[in-house]
Amino acid sequence: MTDFDAEARAILVGNDRGGYTVPTKGLYPYQWNWDSAFAAMGFAAFDADRGWRELESLMAAQWPNGMVPHIIFHEVDLGYFPGPDVWGTGREPATTGITQPPIAASAVARLFAADADKARLAALYPKLLAWHRWFVEYRLDRGAVCITHPWEAGRDNAPDWDGAMASVDTSGVGEYIRRDTAHVNPEMRPQKADYDRYLAILYFGRDCGWDEVEIADNGPFRVADPSMTFILLRACRDLAVLGAELGEDTEEIEGWIAVLEAGAETLWNPEAGHYDSRDVRTGQFAGSLSCASYLCWYAGLVDDRMLPKLQSVLARVRYAVPSYDPDGPEFNALRYWRGPVWGIVNYLISTGLAEAGHMTEAARIRDDTRALIEVHGFYEYFDPLEGRPAGGAAFTWTAAIWLIWAGQADIGAN
Repeated sequence: MTDFDAEARAILVGNDRGGYTVPTKGLYPYQWNWDSAFAAMGFAAFDADRGWRELESLMAAQWPNGMVPHIIFHEVDLGYFPGPDVWGTGREPATTGITQPPIAASAVARLFAADADKARLAALYPKLLAWHRWFVEYRLDRGAVCITHPWEAGRDNAPDWDGAMASVDTSGVGEYIRRDTAHVNPEMRPQKADYDRYLAILYFGRDCGWDEVEIADNGPFRVADPSMTFILLRACRDLAVLGAELGEDTEEIEGWIAVLEAGAETLWNPEAGHYDSRDVRTGQFAGSLSCASYLCWYAGLVDDRMLPKLQSVLARVRYAVPSYDPDGPEFNALRYWRGPVWGIVNYLISTGLAEAGHMTEAARIRDDTRALIEVHGFYEYFDPLEGRPAGGAAFTWTAAIWLIWAGQADIGAN
């Protein structure tokens, strides 16, 4: 009988590069922002010190303006594109010029619950506060959090971005060689047209020196995103609790929470009847029912308008939760964020549902995730219809959520 706990721990240790963890060997050879936060939570289940060090290494790469980058290039790896030479941020160590979902404060909350080290919490707290302040200062539209590149949301090629991406000018991108498709079946990855646009957006940021004001005013892509909004809202709630633990004044954070709660409502698409991404440039909703739509409970919103939508989707797939509506026109069971199940998002959705008292749905999502891992292993993502594994194997964040949630007997344990 397979000892899945031992295998999950071995994956985290095997992907450890000495103070930071890579998502998986080959495909993702650097430190990714939200991957590290999940890794820290996984480490907290058996090695709290290593979990703290994961987050300390992530926050050490914070920019002076408070932004925490989405990739930290600790070492040169020619097998990855676009590398530090393409981003041109001038940072040491080299980083990208964009961010990722701010899971870190919530990861610190879990770590502190496992290991109440106030000195380490006190060292990280002002950095987390500065990162959240950066979002509020530079990335809000009507109170909702905006992304300026699809990679920031972590849901790289989700249908949510199709409308806004269609207007991105790719005429100056030129030739390049992708590396991701050498590691994974191209049918599972974003298409070339997507990559052309990713690079065009990247080049705009680089050419303006990653000036957030210029990017906000004239950048080719700016979309208000439910996943970033809901995750930051939850992170602010967790940060306020941590601040209170340290005796800090959390009035500023409470103000952010109120702003984000109001901003979340601007993402409600009344015609479609669900939370949706909104193109800031045009004001148009994407019309995309995605896994991000179900993060409202994780954000702590007392709002069950999404429950019938979730129940309908659960009835139409063998494995929950597909990253995009299985009846949607862009659904693809194996292509990255256009349909597959992601264990880490399932963990967030299920956590919120359980906290809101929706135990049946929370347990279904947890049980489906556990079954996928038990049958297929610790893959990056899975087919929601047949369960086929996809993406990278021996994946850090899948191992992490097994240890803290999917492998647990009690759904309330998360």
